[in-house]
Amino acid sequence: MLKQPIRAVGIVGYGAYVPRYRLPGAEIARVWTEGHSASPVKEKAVPGLDEDTATMSVEAARNALARARIDPRQLRAVWVGSESHPYAVKPTGTIVAEAIGATPATLAADWQFACKAGTEAMQAALGFVGSGMADYALAIGMDTAQGRPGDALEYTAGAGGAAYIVGPAGEAVAIFQRTLSYVSDTTDFWRRPSTHYPSHAERFSGDPGYFGHIIPAARQMMAEMGAQAADYDHVIFHQPNRKFPMRAMAEVGFKPAQWETGLLVNEIGNTYAGSAMIGLSAVLDAAAPGQRVLMVSYGSGAGADAFDLLVTPRIVEVRAAAPATLDYVRRRQPIDYAQYVRMRRKLATN
Repeated sequence: MLKQPIRAVGIVGYGAYVPRYRLPGAEIARVWTEGHSASPVKEKAVPGLDEDTATMSVEAARNALARARIDPRQLRAVWVGSESHPYAVKPTGTIVAEAIGATPATLAADWQFACKAGTEAMQAALGFVGSGMADYALAIGMDTAQGRPGDALEYTAGAGGAAYIVGPAGEAVAIFQRTLSYVSDTTDFWRRPSTHYPSHAERFSGDPGYFGHIIPAARQMMAEMGAQAADYDHVIFHQPNRKFPMRAMAEVGFKPAQWETGLLVNEIGNTYAGSAMIGLSAVLDAAAPGQRVLMVSYGSGAGADAFDLLVTPRIVEVRAAAPATLDYVRRRQPIDYAQYVRMRRKLATN
């Protein structure tokens, strides 16, 4: 079990980003299944031609800085978790750190653990600041839309994410009360270096993978905190689709009123490393001081990170300093499949 940090820490600034383009699930079905699709995801966000994980991370980070009200040179770490870093070797973290003005006196690194890469970076930031080695650290979870053409993932693989600045509890909009992780070597989703699209184990991704990690992690957190499901005002689970988190949260004992604020997958798809984190940003946009939040991420391979947070009065002061998560969700421009193919460069031209 992870120990508590030496000093209390929390989220002092947060920000989300979702690209404006939307590909409806019905459009994918029109091309691949003659219009027949059982996908519960209505549409997914698609990055523009000039957008990637680095550029989207910069936008989210700037929103987080606006709410944190700190000089970016105070950041002692810029960590980016993603499944879709633009370069195989060059780090995304240095690009983001340079763009937001955090260089040169900062750490920069990329994180990878499938869909929980972002919360992995958040846990590292919590430890880094909580140990006293730094006052502020930036953790980002961001991804672009991936998925083999015609595959089931193409209906749900969206783009977007969120950034969080971790700092002293006295400046926080939400205080970390505890975090923990639950991992195993369960392979349900993977991509080798030589392949362009990820592979998945179909329904094996459900019970042994997602449910086999996210539910025990949530229950372990509640046991550690001596809490019941009713003690939380908001709950966010990783959102690979709409069905999985709803089933998992109901099984743990949560009600729809507790999860509806952070469940965005139907409008923007699965944002992978940013999935749980963008759900949290939507919750922070709406949460009241004193409310309690449970967030549990999931990453294939496999593992889950759980966080118990307490919202502070400062949330009211900083909320309007940057666009709300739903501002990005509602700012949408539908595209057809041909535009999607061009934007995601799925058609070989050489």
